[in-house]
Amino acid sequence: MTEKQLPAILLLADGTVCHGKAFGAIGTATGEICFNTGMTGYQEVFTDPSYYGQILIMNTVHVGNYGVKDADVESDSVKIRGLIGRNLEDQYSRKMANGSLEDYLKANKIVSIEGVDTRALVSHIRTKGAMNCIISSETTDIEELKKKLAKVPDMAGLELASHVSTKEAYEMGDKNSATRIAVMDYGVKQHILYCMVDRGAYVKVFPAKTKLKEVKEFNPSGYFISNGPGDPAAMDYAIDTVKEIMKEDKPVFGICLGHQLLALANDIPTFKMHHGHRGLNHPVKNLVTGKSEITTQNHGFGVDPEAVKKAKHIEITHVNLNDQSIEGIKVKGKPAFSVQYHPESTPGPHDSRYLFDEFISLIKS
Repeated sequence: MTEKQLPAILLLADGTVCHGKAFGAIGTATGEICFNTGMTGYQEVFTDPSYYGQILIMNTVHVGNYGVKDADVESDSVKIRGLIGRNLEDQYSRKMANGSLEDYLKANKIVSIEGVDTRALVSHIRTKGAMNCIISSETTDIEELKKKLAKVPDMAGLELASHVSTKEAYEMGDKNSATRIAVMDYGVKQHILYCMVDRGAYVKVFPAKTKLKEVKEFNPSGYFISNGPGDPAAMDYAIDTVKEIMKEDKPVFGICLGHQLLALANDIPTFKMHHGHRGLNHPVKNLVTGKSEITTQNHGFGVDPEAVKKAKHIEITHVNLNDQSIEGIKVKGKPAFSVQYHPESTPGPHDSRYLFDEFISLIKS
């Protein structure tokens, strides 16, 4: 917290008002409110493209206390629309840091508010559900903020992946590798790519709306369907692409949004969750091995559990041990599988990185 701060207002769509102090950029920001329960890794979270269009509550008490570092990112810029914290710190202790959280947020034009009872706010959202909100350090006029908030579209029905996808295709890894993976970029995190490259793969990352004909010119030996923001059901172009990819009978791996798109491509519907899963400690059970793993998650949509159970061509491979939601599926008779959580886990535990090994092994076999 800095010495002199302007007052700031947080207004939720249900009329809840929180008063706090401005931090980062001065302005007004709108989006769907969500919360992350992780105690570390805030910079990786802020730069995760899956958070595009959302205002984030960091539930841990102190955020910014170890500063920011150029390497601790998942994309080329901050993707959250706004930040809510209890104590947002401009002083930091890490010697290798490149700067403070406040300077970082100002440089990325991210409007933030601190001094909010985030635990009470998270409890409110867990009860009432996700909703739109507005943060402002420009005005404290509640009626004016209500008018602006009323114009913000709901997350359900929004196609956002094309907004964060790469504009031009690019390549990573050893060009001489026989493991060639085509990545459909709907908001891919950098460490997902690193996890494949570190295992000897040569990857080419394609813009979201690239036609499969162009992707096939890369001569891939496998396909990766990435994570990303927004409503998967609003992505007809991506669902059609995944359906075409399935006809190739080559290995397919999907993560998060990619998991939902694989389900939709196999006639399994998705739905808007009450408040989603976001954090670093979600327990998941692998139904194939019987083992459990602690996972990193970030999603506000899920795969319809009843539809999956009725689908004879789909095998459920992973379930969430908190609420029994679907965390992983495999398409029977096809080398295609997906998980709802993030096995690259940056930030988070590395329990699930074996899935990248399985994907590479599937390609080589």
